[in-house]
Amino acid sequence: MFISFLHSAIRFSTIFLFGSTGETITEKSGHLNLGIPGIMCIGAIGGCIGERLYLSSLADMTQMSGFMAVFVPIIFSMLFAGCMGLLYSFMTVTLRCNQNVTGLTITTFGVGLTTFLGNTLNKEGFSQAAVYFRQGFNSSSDWFSQLFLTHGTLVYLAIIVAIITAVVLKKTRTGLNLRAIGENPATADAAGINVTAYKYCATILGAAIAGLGGLFYIMDYVGGSWEYNIDALGWLAVALVIFSVWKPNWGILGAILFGALYIAPYHIPSNNAQKELIKMLPYLVTIIVLIVTSIINKRETQPPAALGTSYFREER
Repeated sequence: MFISFLHSAIRFSTIFLFGSTGETITEKSGHLNLGIPGIMCIGAIGGCIGERLYLSSLADMTQMSGFMAVFVPIIFSMLFAGCMGLLYSFMTVTLRCNQNVTGLTITTFGVGLTTFLGNTLNKEGFSQAAVYFRQGFNSSSDWFSQLFLTHGTLVYLAIIVAIITAVVLKKTRTGLNLRAIGENPATADAAGINVTAYKYCATILGAAIAGLGGLFYIMDYVGGSWEYNIDALGWLAVALVIFSVWKPNWGILGAILFGALYIAPYHIPSNNAQKELIKMLPYLVTIIVLIVTSIINKRETQPPAALGTSYFREER
């Protein structure tokens, strides 16, 4: 029973991991994107549109390719979510709009648009396509295979992306430049780093990655059906960035913990009120971590110094 619970926690954590990894990349550039929940919704609907277009191109379902049934939605999801990241960048970098207001506006827009399109989109064949999203590497009955080798493609992709992001941010010049911009964009600009280009690229890439969290929820977790609580999970992904102290590799374990806490009410006997209280635990844990890191006040556990502030080159 514990193996089954842990397996479910790892699987559910994928939603949070995609969202937090994408937001971490964005925040490292000094931008606080509160539009992540809406962007995850847009990523979900974009992936569904891509799936619909692919399925419509087939004469019948027997011609479905497992690779294309997964690959096409991933591309569309990242494309749609990336466009929302581009919109956020244009508003906050070029037009210098307030980051918090812009992010919340994108979330409201994303949730509303996804609700509308989700009700009108033809989802015939999605359940068959979802089988390929859920396909694991091994179906053996031993505990190791059940726990680590039976997940779908996006679960492993989320972990790989988080690890690569951590390495790039820590070990490469690109990561060093991005972190420098997040700490002090004026100094980075004076050193010859293209601040605007880095901010655009980080925000668009972060949004594209976050969008995959919404796609995973629809096409893997709920099996190709449609549900509307993606935005609620998106806020937990934003909270996970704080919990993991802006380190994507720590975010992997944090995402599993958040996933375990979120699904725990469905695995232990509890009434509705108790279930909602248990679901609050990830937020409570995040608040505790925020308090502890603030008291310790070590540079490596703090957010980027310029987070949330717009950069005006003329004032340098």
